[in-house]
Amino acid sequence: MLDIIPVMDLMNGIAVSGKSGNRDSYRSLKTVFSPSPNPYSIAKYLKINGANELYIADLDLIEKKGHNLDSIKMMNSMIPLILDAGIKKSDSFKFFLDFAYKIVVATETIESIEELHRIFDKFPKERIVVSVDIKNNELYSVNDFNLSLDEFKKELIAISPKEIILLDISRVGSEQGINNTLINKFHELKDKLILGGGIRKKDLIVVKNMGIKKILVGTGLHKGEIPLNKNKIF
Repeated sequence: MLDIIPVMDLMNGIAVSGKSGNRDSYRSLKTVFSPSPNPYSIAKYLKINGANELYIADLDLIEKKGHNLDSIKMMNSMIPLILDAGIKKSDSFKFFLDFAYKIVVATETIESIEELHRIFDKFPKERIVVSVDIKNNELYSVNDFNLSLDEFKKELIAISPKEIILLDISRVGSEQGINNTLINKFHELKDKLILGGGIRKKDLIVVKNMGIKKILVGTGLHKGEIPLNKNKIF
């Protein structure tokens, strides 16, 4: 069964939404799950409606402009969180384990491939989710790994994470649909993949038939176009 993981971005203490990773244009989130952008309220109703996990990106942490950790810890006590806190180095990974069940190590922010390997050497794989961030069909990193997607895929195969987010940042919030070329490139890792970026309701059956077991959904879910109840989809 395909598991839908709701996405919520946090900034300045509230849930926000935006498009294509352009954080300067993010605004307070309008969602069918709450009359306000209060993160805890939204998380509570997501759980009531059947969410098993919740993906949180703390944009303040990622941008080094503050944090939303108090709210995050409260939510994690209610529903297991997958937290993107903008991890750069292995030294900071342990700190965030106190705030969320799983911590994202994203190509966007991790300092180097060596730091990625150090995290997997030090911590249990069950607590680590690697996010392969893609913009314009290329691996995205602010630290410029100078690696192609195929080269980074070889690194992933060597590390063998339990879960890998395949996130097409160019499609986030766009509802453009899935990137078939990208998915096919990572097909041999499909049992580990969590797919994200622009997913629409009509894509769900296609993704399920590909053998992918988890997806990240933000815009379509918060608009009420994609139900959390999978019995209403399949």
